[in-house]
Amino acid sequence: MVKMAGNNSYTIVEYFGGDDGYRCGYCKNEKGNFSHGMWSHTMTVRDYQDLIDRGWRRSGKYVYKPILKKTCCPQYTIRCHALKFQPSKSHKKILKKLNKFISKGELPPPQGDGEPMDSVCEEAGPREPTKVCQPEMKFAAIEEVQKDVTECPASAEAQKEVADVKPTGSETSQKDPASVSDGRTSSVAPKPGMGADPKRPPCRKAKDLRKERRHQKDQSRQVDGAPHTNPTPTPNNQSKTLEEFIGESLPDNSSHCLEVRLVRSNPPCPQFKASFDASYQVYKLYQMAIHKDPPDKPSESQFRRFLCDSPLEAEHSPDGPEVGYGSFHQQYWLDGRIVAVGVIDILPTCVSSVYLYYHPDFASLSLGSYSALREIAFTRQLQKQSPKLLYYYLGFYIHSCPKMRYKGQYRPSDLVCPETYVWVPIDRCIPQLDSSRYARFNQDLDAGDARALKDVGRVLVLYRRTVMPYAAYSRKRKGPTDETVVEQYASLVGQDCAERILLYRS
Repeated sequence: MVKMAGNNSYTIVEYFGGDDGYRCGYCKNEKGNFSHGMWSHTMTVRDYQDLIDRGWRRSGKYVYKPILKKTCCPQYTIRCHALKFQPSKSHKKILKKLNKFISKGELPPPQGDGEPMDSVCEEAGPREPTKVCQPEMKFAAIEEVQKDVTECPASAEAQKEVADVKPTGSETSQKDPASVSDGRTSSVAPKPGMGADPKRPPCRKAKDLRKERRHQKDQSRQVDGAPHTNPTPTPNNQSKTLEEFIGESLPDNSSHCLEVRLVRSNPPCPQFKASFDASYQVYKLYQMAIHKDPPDKPSESQFRRFLCDSPLEAEHSPDGPEVGYGSFHQQYWLDGRIVAVGVIDILPTCVSSVYLYYHPDFASLSLGSYSALREIAFTRQLQKQSPKLLYYYLGFYIHSCPKMRYKGQYRPSDLVCPETYVWVPIDRCIPQLDSSRYARFNQDLDAGDARALKDVGRVLVLYRRTVMPYAAYSRKRKGPTDETVVEQYASLVGQDCAERILLYRS
């Protein structure tokens, strides 16, 4: 990653337009999917947080932004307010179903065509389609970019030009190995009683704790000489929290043991490497059974590119989560073997879900929905360490695709307005989407993009081992102008990101 004065880290991207249509992963339209794309050689978590808040999303190291007015299935960024989330009736049913399986070993039968899908689409367990169609593109050789990284900036003049446009408050990457999850017990491993880890004391039911507290109060009154009175009964319909459902105490003789482990995927920690093959085999089985891929399609190299490679560098911050920021795999181990993997990014204000795959033998456990609930609980756990980490991002909400509407059931949630990039409650957005595939959610017609491009001259570029503003680059560069392309890129990422991210120019 590029290091400048003050040890600030920089993102490096190559931008590609979005003029050609590609196959849609939702409606299967062969030429209906349109998106802008960038190849990210490296990226800070701060920059990626800002990009996904403007409708971008990554697939491996490819970062893309759907053209919502043009694409056949408009995709709107959705986030759930993790701290305010309360599981719905269908969510509770899924949690109880898995707990019953762990305790009694009863695997539910597959759902037939006439049975409801627990109000969520398990076929859409993954947050996004398996493949994001990318244009045929040639990226700069990584050796060439790395050479630029290690040798830039090349001159004092360039340093002065960068200083004139250098953004303030950049993320500082700190190396703190002690804070990185080692993957053995995982910082996301269940709290005492969360799951069936026999080494942890069982979690007591809230109902039992309330009874004990009432009994202690009664005893205290009698000792003090106060007359005994029956306490006000607690309503039986008091809602249990998500954590109480997940952490429901299980019998000592439970049939199965479920453990959730967090392992860093970039850079890969030893536990990620040790479990790589087992994780890949589950992915391969999942792709063949659920997405009907031929055996040679979910190759190991495709698995690495899609779900293991990430442009996000590991970062730590004094006010951030103990495990740090970056890309992780959350592995679900059942009786000592991996049965599901949730791929996630931990960012400054959210946990972003990338993908979920599971062993097809356990499809009836609704693991796609169960993992989303676990990831919301994980977000709440991280928020206790990092106050700004408030949201759980489910990727894209596609109202025109009924199978992808299940994401809207994790309430309260917001969709980002595609024109002003402000968050709007989904309840206000759905009526608009019922009548039109594309909608501007912000009702203030005078409102605009607060981070709109204002000055293309201040856009940072990486050119010939030198970091410089576009104004300086355009004077040095020979040949036809590329200002139109650079303006399009900068308008999509916004002025703030354009002044932090390095746009690679050959």
